[in-house]
Amino acid sequence: YKLSVAPEMDIMEYCRKEWRGNTPVAKRMRKGYEAVAQKFASIRRVRGDNYCALRATLFQALSQATQLPNWLQSEDFTMLPENLLRKYDWIKQWQLKQKLGRKMGEISEEIKEYLILLRKKWKNISEIEGPIEKQEACDKLFKNEEEEYSLYEALKFLMLNTAIELYNDDKSGRRVPVFSWLLFARDTSSNPCQLMHNHLNHIGHSGGLEQVEMFLLAYALQYTIQVYRLYKHSTDEFITVYPNDPEEDWPVVTLITEDDRHYNIPVRMCQETML
Repeated sequence: YKLSVAPEMDIMEYCRKEWRGNTPVAKRMRKGYEAVAQKFASIRRVRGDNYCALRATLFQALSQATQLPNWLQSEDFTMLPENLLRKYDWIKQWQLKQKLGRKMGEISEEIKEYLILLRKKWKNISEIEGPIEKQEACDKLFKNEEEEYSLYEALKFLMLNTAIELYNDDKSGRRVPVFSWLLFARDTSSNPCQLMHNHLNHIGHSGGLEQVEMFLLAYALQYTIQVYRLYKHSTDEFITVYPNDPEEDWPVVTLITEDDRHYNIPVRMCQETML
């Protein structure tokens, strides 16, 4: 198996290994890591395929989960694919992960399975009380490729559902967050159908998440995603929060990026920060 999230390593040790030179970029990265090290002691490297933003976010959310989020508890959660396909025929072109011998028309059943798996794993892990056991359960899940990639398909589908809701809200004159305008202002995603074809279908295959899609992920999960963007050190974008006006009761996950493409995970908050 390949471990999707590497074991933890001292954050400054990692930085020294990765950024040795004296170029302006290396200096800035070291400064960035020093700032993160004020808050977190260790880092865990996340496997760098095009799922890494989803992987890092989900891993962090599960490893600190203490309860099932409300949206995962709702009765009609698993009916989502069926209900959406009834309204939007174009969702049939959703790009599922490659499976041999798939017949058309199974798409809603398959996504339903992924959603059920997401709910089950989230519930099981959130019920584990000991932090060490919880961490072990997360590590085990992220070693199981079949399950892990099924969870990313579930997240992508939830992002599509959120995009459809925001698009419809805007069309019917309700207030929507600013990022939603930016999402649909792109030539390649002026509506949810285009967003699916040109963006969501490619995540994990030929591309990762763009910045505006990090907002969409945060809204889909109802989590605040806080990111240390190391190459922006000493600017006001060094710590970026998606969304920038989160609901107060949304839990927070923290990620690190050097370039807005690949994300790693800071772990072990330093004691004084926790106080």
